[in-house]
Amino acid sequence: MAIEVAALAASGATSTVVGLAVTEAWTQARTRLTRLFSRRQRQGGDPQTDTDTDTDDVEQLRSAVAQLADSLQSDSPHAVGDCADQLRRRIRHALRQGSETAQELVDLLSDMRGSAGEPPSDPPISYHVPEALRRPGPPSQVPALRHHFINRSDELAVLNGQFDWGADPSHVDVRVLAGPPGVGKSALAHYWAHARRTREHFSDGRLYVDFAALRNHAGADVTEAVGHCLRSLGVADAHLPPSLGERTALFRDRTADLRVLLVLDDVSSPAQVRALIPNGPGSAVLATSTAKLGELTLDGARPLPLEPLTGAAGLLLLADRCGQERVAADPEAAERVVGLCSGLPVALHVAAARLVNEPRLTLDALAAELTDDGRRLSALSVGGESPVSAVLDSAYRQLSADLAHGYRLLGWIPGPTFDAATAAAATGQDLESAQVLLDVLEDMSLVELTEERRYRFHGLVRLHARERAGVEEPFGTGLAVTERVLTHYLLLTALADRSERADRLRVADLRTLLAEQPDPFAAPNGPRPLDWLAAERANIMAVLRAADEPALHTPGWQLAECFTVLFLHHRHLGDWRESLELGARYAAAAVAPAAEARLRSLLSRPLMDTGEHERAQRELATARSCAEIADDPVLYASVLEFSGRYWDRFDPDRAVAAYRRSMELNAQGGEPRGAAIAAFFLGRAQDARGDHDEAVDTLSRARTDLLALPTPDRRMAARATAALGRALDNLGRTGEAVPILREAAHTLELVEGHAYEAEALLDLVSIAERPGADRSTLRDDLTRAISLHTKMGSPLAEGLRERLRRSADRD
Repeated sequence: MAIEVAALAASGATSTVVGLAVTEAWTQARTRLTRLFSRRQRQGGDPQTDTDTDTDDVEQLRSAVAQLADSLQSDSPHAVGDCADQLRRRIRHALRQGSETAQELVDLLSDMRGSAGEPPSDPPISYHVPEALRRPGPPSQVPALRHHFINRSDELAVLNGQFDWGADPSHVDVRVLAGPPGVGKSALAHYWAHARRTREHFSDGRLYVDFAALRNHAGADVTEAVGHCLRSLGVADAHLPPSLGERTALFRDRTADLRVLLVLDDVSSPAQVRALIPNGPGSAVLATSTAKLGELTLDGARPLPLEPLTGAAGLLLLADRCGQERVAADPEAAERVVGLCSGLPVALHVAAARLVNEPRLTLDALAAELTDDGRRLSALSVGGESPVSAVLDSAYRQLSADLAHGYRLLGWIPGPTFDAATAAAATGQDLESAQVLLDVLEDMSLVELTEERRYRFHGLVRLHARERAGVEEPFGTGLAVTERVLTHYLLLTALADRSERADRLRVADLRTLLAEQPDPFAAPNGPRPLDWLAAERANIMAVLRAADEPALHTPGWQLAECFTVLFLHHRHLGDWRESLELGARYAAAAVAPAAEARLRSLLSRPLMDTGEHERAQRELATARSCAEIADDPVLYASVLEFSGRYWDRFDPDRAVAAYRRSMELNAQGGEPRGAAIAAFFLGRAQDARGDHDEAVDTLSRARTDLLALPTPDRRMAARATAALGRALDNLGRTGEAVPILREAAHTLELVEGHAYEAEALLDLVSIAERPGADRSTLRDDLTRAISLHTKMGSPLAEGLRERLRRSADRD
């Protein structure tokens, strides 16, 4: 009882100093305190009236009061709390020692408090919490798990490995579990808090604060959280200090001799953690947060990022919740459900609950529901309640109005990843503002920063952003975002296309769009055009798919035309075909016959590469009709060139005729590059029908003309060189052919003409496979060709691997 009275006296005395410091009574109070300490110091030399201990108390109490007074004039709440804590400790210690100075100080401050108009402290008896409201023993407030805890063994090992389990610990551990909403941070924290080793170590109690619940009471979160913990440690409401600083100081004092664990759920700011760091060595704080709370590392906190579950871990959780037999009966559908839940345990719990509560619902039917982006969040609800939306809403409500608006707009970006420039386009902001938005969202785990320094949403978070946008944004906002992102990508793709080859035939007139736009690819340290296009391939494809709106058809086909430059160098046949199909459809819808002719003729290329020859012929027939309507001789020459490449496979004579006509039309239209390219294809057709000498002459001239252009076309010249090597080999001049083919393969590698490099390499392989030929480079050439075809997604790759195996057997 004496200790509790001393603590109350210390708290009341310190509160009086803090309270008086902000009133007009402070001058009088300081005068009376000064007189007290001066008088006690004068008496200190008289052995009849004082002791050495009391003399020390006078000086230490005077110093503590002075430091607290000084701290009240500063702007640092931490300084106030520390000084108040020091004064409480000093008064409490002095009272325990029977110090007359300390008792007189308490009496004086109580008197001054009354004269300042403050009510006197409650009687000491009210300091006790009624026994009926307190469980005997240390507090144990962390909620128990309601499900069997599985997975997270690696994270538990890290958590236990970071903690100081020593018998005589010297510090307080602070750890932060950070990750996206619904990833299982709270479950992991609660499980660890209830582990036997944890319970035994924190012998003085495990306290719990849920900041999500406290946030519903405006302005009361941190102050009320500290108050809750103080009540749990035995402080009655009547004796809770009014201010956060005082409560924090009292909390430190109450925990100075305790070993306690604080589990803080759904923390949103470092201040919430700092206020609840206990003073007792061996104590710990375990906070969960969607924010990373990086500032806490300055206080010694150690972060533990929590990622979504892997596919295998997600299957284990799903099986545990709805039954192993059900998952084993349809493992493919179970894998789809896990993937569509984005590895978030909260989503998997709901999916399992639906399977348990709806016996007729199959995993396949649930996967089909979840596949629909527009229905996924509603499908992840039970009985009208959606825990998935609830956890995402909790993080969303922490955003300011401007940041929440930006979050909603980013959800409409079509691609899987985006950079700050794309975010700026989507939100209509400048680059700096967009970066601030991304930094905040990344810190709150609402977007993830990839290794390539790009951003992406977790799957369900993106759907939540779109859901909120659908409710809170005006009609048409989503289309406006898509249009801005489409324009952003059209601009950059057009610049990359022109940086790669400025004199290529193009139908789209983008002079207005590109006027006075800075070209990042021309900058000294700018990205290489093909590298940027390759990195953005998935995003550009997503933007093209999203352009299926009448208002977006024109920029949609323009983007498809510019984008084809990537596929001329990197044969991603599936994406090339789809991009051209979309572009041709958009051009037809926009009634742009020239664009439709160009895109359909280009489409014949990937179709022929995948063996869809009849479809290629139909596309070329439509392209010729559109070109005739457009009445552009150079465009028609290009369509004839593509038609000749179709006839190369079936009728060399028709191919030769098409190429000759294409050469004539290009010459009439003043297109020397087009004429030289047609000559290249003409030489190949001549070689194919047996006119090898004529082919050698035509191909030599084509190569010379391509290298003589104002901007030499090294890539097409290398293709002509490879064709020349084949023609020479067909004439029996193999000794001349081999070095020419090797030169062509080397140049095509340098200019990233990988599909044509593979052709030249296979020509060299065929020559090496002949009886008596030099086989020294055969395996290397064939291995390189296999690698190139594999990267391009070519169906020839498997046959080439078998060819390599047969070659190894012969050797």
